Amino acid sequence: MSNSTADIVCNIHICPIEDSYYYYRPSLPMNSILMALFIVSLLLNISQGIWYRTWTFTFALVSGNIAEVLGYVGRIISYNDPFNMNGFLMQICCLTFAPAFFAAGIYLCLSRIVTIYGADISRIRPVRYTQIFICCDFFSLVLQGAGGGIASVASQNQKDPANGTHIMVAGLAFQVFTIALFMFLCAEYAYRVATSGRKLDPIYEHLRGSWKFKGFLVMIGFATVCIQIRSIYRLIELSQGWKGKLIRNETYFFVLEGIMVILAVLSMNLFHPGDCLKDAYNARKAAEEDLDKQDTPNEKSSAQKSFLPEGFQLLTLNFETSSLRGLVVGAGF
Repeated sequence: MSNSTADIVCNIHICPIEDSYYYYRPSLPMNSILMALFIVSLLLNISQGIWYRTWTFTFALVSGNIAEVLGYVGRIISYNDPFNMNGFLMQICCLTFAPAFFAAGIYLCLSRIVTIYGADISRIRPVRYTQIFICCDFFSLVLQGAGGGIASVASQNQKDPANGTHIMVAGLAFQVFTIALFMFLCAEYAYRVATSGRKLDPIYEHLRGSWKFKGFLVMIGFATVCIQIRSIYRLIELSQGWKGKLIRNETYFFVLEGIMVILAVLSMNLFHPGDCLKDAYNARKAAEEDLDKQDTPNEKSSAQKSFLPEGFQLLTLNFETSSLRGLVVGAGF
């Protein structure tokens, strides 16, 4: 990685573009469009998070959106000066680890889906899905962030960034493995639901038949595939090094990075879990009210928590005074 030819400090008027960090001049229109779309998604996620009070899910998506916006700011800076190291490092670091936050948002949803179809059908308790995959995602994020930091420091000191790059590649490889495991467990659970022959919880029957919930399930699958395609692309790209074939081609970047990620994020805005899953709690609440005269206080309290994964049940303390749209936070979002 170098931005100079011999002792000349390069810019677009002096040196050939092939000597830049990108080996091309980043497209201003395409990077601006993607940045604008991520800003739109960011604003939607903030407003949806406040409205539905899905704090954990919102934190994950807002963090990812901010990183994406910063990454495309770096690429726009590089349009004006593709020989500028700061813009290049800004985009390579932010755009590499940002999708890990979106993956975390997806992982949060699986335990709710399992609860709605039947926790007894799953090999794993609903809360374990969240615990396992969030921990894996955090580990991947730490590796990618640490690798990016080491590579950045090395580059700024005119040293070989290979060590940092290798750590980033390890983080991406672990992310690809984690998403693949997630996809396998989702498919395995879907197969068990279809073949178990067990009667599903009638309380959620209306929800399972709604177009919102079906759209939500499609969104989970679609967003997961998009992020996995992107992760495999970035894994191969960084594995080739800073002078590899993929990193020199902006078309691959836009199709396999930018478009894949923005489609995943916008689909999560369109079928937001706060909207699609709020009926799950409302259905459970209605069933509890029907049994109110028959249940003892302790039985009622136990039934009220049945929709909530373990580890999130303390959030029910303020349910009685919250609005219905806020109650979905009890599902751990």
